Amino acid sequence: MQKDHYLHKKIHPFNPKGVKTVEDALIGLQTCSFQGRNLGNALEVLTKMVNTPNCFKVLTLAGAMIPAGMEEIINQGIELGVINAIVSTGANLIHSIVNVFDPEPTHQAHFIGSEFVNDHELYAHRINRIYDTFLPESGYALAEDGLLEIIKSHFNPGEKIILTPSEFLKFLGEKLPGRSFISIAAQYNVPIYCGALSDSELGLNLVKYRKRKDYQIIIDELGDIPIFAENIKNHEKSGSIILGGGVPRNWAQQIFPYLDQMRQSEEDRVFDGYNFSVRFHTATQYDGGLSGCTISESISWGKYAVNATHQSVWVDSTIGFPLIMTALFQRIKKLD
Repeated sequence: MQKDHYLHKKIHPFNPKGVKTVEDALIGLQTCSFQGRNLGNALEVLTKMVNTPNCFKVLTLAGAMIPAGMEEIINQGIELGVINAIVSTGANLIHSIVNVFDPEPTHQAHFIGSEFVNDHELYAHRINRIYDTFLPESGYALAEDGLLEIIKSHFNPGEKIILTPSEFLKFLGEKLPGRSFISIAAQYNVPIYCGALSDSELGLNLVKYRKRKDYQIIIDELGDIPIFAENIKNHEKSGSIILGGGVPRNWAQQIFPYLDQMRQSEEDRVFDGYNFSVRFHTATQYDGGLSGCTISESISWGKYAVNATHQSVWVDSTIGFPLIMTALFQRIKKLD
C-alpha cells in the first residue's frame, strides 16, 4: 500500500470546551486513540444497529450488573426499543428480584461497600460481598418469601409445571412489584433467556420450593433455543450488545450454528450470523476462553456475518455501558 493510505487522518485532541452532552464526549473521542476511540466508534455501531429496519437487538448480561447499579439503563433501553431480547445470568435476575422486594421506597437492597473489609466479619453478620457492594442475606430471604407467595397463588402443590426460562420469567415479570428489568421486559414483550438458571439463588429457590413445599416447577432450558431461533428468523438483521462473556454471550451467539444445523435443504434461508455487535470486556483471547474470544474468531463459527459491523471495547462494563447508552439515548431523543 502507498504511504498516503496510512497517513490520511490526524489525531484531533479531545476538547472539553466543546462537550455539552455525553454524546458530544463520545464523538470527541472518535479522533483520539486507544479505548477512548473504540468507545466513540462503538456509539456509531449502535446507532447504525438501532436505525436498521427489522433488526433484532439482543443484550447479553454477564457478571453482576444489577448489583452494580446498571438496571435503570436496561429498563430505559427496553422502553426506547434499543433492546428486543435479553440473555442474562441467573445472578442478575435474582438481584433484580431482591431489589423489588426490598421494603424501602427506593426498592434497592444493595449497599455501597468496600473490597477492603474483613470477610469473616461480614459472614458473621450475614452480609454478602460483591467486590465493593454489600447485600444482606435478609434481602434474599424477603425475595424468597415474595416469590413463593407468587407461586402459591398460581400453582398447586404436587402439580408438575414445565416452563422454559423465558416463559417463567415472563410469568414472574407480570407479577413482580416495582420497577424490575424483568417486569419492564414483560410489559414490552421483550423475552429474557437464561441458559444457566440453576447457577443462581433463583435456581436454588425453585429447588427449595420443590423440596419443602412440593411446587414442582421444572425449568426446560433447552426449550428456549428454538424459541430464540424463531425470533432471529423473523427478522432480516440482528445485533448484539455484549457485557462481559460467560454463558449469556455464547448462548446468544450459538443460535446461528444451531440455525445452520437445522437447515433442511439448500433452498432454506442461510443465516450468516449477527450483523452488528458492540462488546464491553476485559478478558483476553490468549487462553482460548469464550469470554475473551474475538468477534473475528466467532465469524469462523458462523456466529457473526463476515461483513458484520462491530466494535470491542476493553473496559469495565460499569464504565462503558452507562456512557454509551446515555449517549445513544441522547441521540435517539434528539432525532425524535
